Amino acid sequence: MSIQLEGTIEHKGFGTGAWALVTSSGETYELHQPPADLKHKGLKVKVEGEIRKDVMTLAMIGPVLEVSRFETQS
Repeated sequence: MSIQLEGTIEHKGFGTGAWALVTSSGETYELHQPPADLKHKGLKVKVEGEIRKDVMTLAMIGPVLEVSRFETQS
């Protein structure tokens, strides 16, 4: 099931580092293999994707989100 979220991209310093989406309500989603254009700290975005319950990570900072589409916001 696809979900849509809005938030800010952050880079978390756990292990080798992890890219995350932090929503305005403070929820953190770890990005699974994010595209290069999404890997920019402080970028405000609207994303569409799926929560991957079959993927485990070292960072374990929140649900793993595989982004299928995104757009930047000002």
